[in-house]
Amino acid sequence: MYIADEKRYETMKFRASGKSGLKLPEVVLGLWHNFGDTASFERMRELCFTAFDNGITHFDLANNYGPEPGSAEKNFGRILKEDLMPYRDELIISTKAGYDMWLGPYGNWGSRKYLLASLDQSLKRMGLDYVDIFYHHRMDPETPLEETMGALDQAVKSGKALYAGLSNYDGATMKKACAILRELHCPFVINQNRYSIFDRTIEKNGLKAAAKEEGVGIITFSPLEQGILTDRYLNGIPEDSRVKTDGRFLNKERLTSDKIEKARALNELAKERGESLARMALKWVRKDDAVTSVLIGASRPEQILDNIKMINSPDFTEEELQKIDEIVL
Repeated sequence: MYIADEKRYETMKFRASGKSGLKLPEVVLGLWHNFGDTASFERMRELCFTAFDNGITHFDLANNYGPEPGSAEKNFGRILKEDLMPYRDELIISTKAGYDMWLGPYGNWGSRKYLLASLDQSLKRMGLDYVDIFYHHRMDPETPLEETMGALDQAVKSGKALYAGLSNYDGATMKKACAILRELHCPFVINQNRYSIFDRTIEKNGLKAAAKEEGVGIITFSPLEQGILTDRYLNGIPEDSRVKTDGRFLNKERLTSDKIEKARALNELAKERGESLARMALKWVRKDDAVTSVLIGASRPEQILDNIKMINSPDFTEEELQKIDEIVL
């Protein structure tokens, strides 16, 4: 039977999510990859135990994570039941709905019917009475924002979620959503968006500035650009890479010679800082207080242990930040 490490809170740092009272670990484990039906269940357990033993209390899912859709929640639910349930009150478990999940017009986007039905399904797969954070996964151009936010509000007030979150929203739409949720007295505490040295969309679409203005936190996903901002692709594509075995989220078209050259230059800067490229890339995302947490994925426990070291990486000098921009922009 799994027994958590008694020293699990000695190294992790926690930050309040925006102006809320919810404190989140600076590093979050995402179950987007490596928790579907094609992965090893024993490896999933190893990843979860390594994370929690080192203070990662937040596990991030979505209804469609797999493959097959729903399988990541099902597998995580089994780990909860068999190993982690004694620690439930120490865990932050989040899930989402917004992308295509089941056939027909009620299994996608942001309608009240879809979101609330999806949350019920997620709770059943994980064997939970509630999740800590329930996100709308993407903006819906056809459903009124009031309807989508009303569904999040009902999820919270029904006790099936403790907090509401938004994912993949731009700054202007997030501010409108925030105003609706504030009027409903619904605790909206977090945004989840893609952000990395290579992808600065949230700086351009106003989300980062708006979140800070509204007092809402940000969790960033794909901070390592699906592995491009690590040493994994600096000298070619490994045989066991997702580029060759999957290709859905990282393919040869994204691994351009220009991007690899930039990654190599960034790697040299990381060496000067005395750390791995991955740790430097994670630290860059957390370089200011606008970002609450960095969401990582992992296929091996060693990756989690290496990424956590980001917490104690040195702050960037202005010269280093300028050099990163010169390399990338």
